[in-house]
Amino acid sequence: MVDTAIYIGRFEPVHKGHMALLQRALDTAQQVIVVVGSAWQARSPKNPFTWQEREAMLRGALPEADRSRVQVLPMRDYYNEAVWVQAVRQGVARLTAPGARIGLVGHFKDATSSYLRSFPGWALMDVERQGGIDATTIRDALFGATPATVQGALAPLAQDIPANTLDALHHFAQQPDYLALQEEWRMLRSYRATWAAAPYPPVFVTVDALLRCQNQVLLIRRAHAPGKGLRALPGGFIEPRETLWQSCLRELAEETHFSLPEATLRRALRQISVFDHPDRSQRGRTITHAHYFDLGEAPLPTVQADDDALEALWVPLGDLAAMEDQFFEDHFHMLDHFLYLTDRPGRPMIHDEYPA
Repeated sequence: MVDTAIYIGRFEPVHKGHMALLQRALDTAQQVIVVVGSAWQARSPKNPFTWQEREAMLRGALPEADRSRVQVLPMRDYYNEAVWVQAVRQGVARLTAPGARIGLVGHFKDATSSYLRSFPGWALMDVERQGGIDATTIRDALFGATPATVQGALAPLAQDIPANTLDALHHFAQQPDYLALQEEWRMLRSYRATWAAAPYPPVFVTVDALLRCQNQVLLIRRAHAPGKGLRALPGGFIEPRETLWQSCLRELAEETHFSLPEATLRRALRQISVFDHPDRSQRGRTITHAHYFDLGEAPLPTVQADDDALEALWVPLGDLAAMEDQFFEDHFHMLDHFLYLTDRPGRPMIHDEYPA
């Protein structure tokens, strides 16, 4: 026995395999902490539900007597396992007594479960797979249906889905978000199918531009799926005969009509960072090179949306932290990397001043 059992997952959505593991945790300890990952991601076909909606699914599937024993710890994606592990440890420490005996309940389903070995000092309770369902199968059935046919599409899976989750899925399919995500789901399937015959999985190279001026940041809203309507940094795919620098300038001009001289941008360039987490993009393996420019107190350049951008606008730095769930893929993480927007482990929180 341990004092506290930890169960980590995304629960997109909750199914009976999840609930069997949660029951194992409840059988092991009086206190259970469920770490809900991808907590502040914008809705997407991979992460269609908010962390609050997923918490409601989990609690609704529990017997009432057990609900008070379960605490939910929402956890953002850091796209860096060491930082993520430290954040989980810190979150658990806030919810447990000093010296508590902690156990980690989980199942090694594939390479994505390697994190289970990243918590030395916690007793690892490896549990065999519970049930024959996975969340991806449920999402594919959900988005492969229509609002009128979703009930029938989910019926073959109903025995593996808690009744309250099934009700939540039926309700979700009647909401505007459902149709938008369904369009994106179809686009992503078609996109990946285009490359299915390649002799090896393709790796895409992109660029992004973070422009800061007068403590504001230039953002766009995406005009097309994936991420239609979400906020992002200007950027895109590199052309075959371009350098990274040339591609960055071209994408910036195409999407925002930003027209400062190249020499001015070279002087303003502060940092180039590579973002290469294997799961950062649902389009496939995509490595981006983010260019961070600081124009200081220069006049704010005029911008106008075009090409793949629905809108181009300057946003005050102080507004960005509250917009985390409005960003495409890992673009908030990129902003956080350069501008210190969150109190991520390993660095101080900066409130009124931002690094140059």
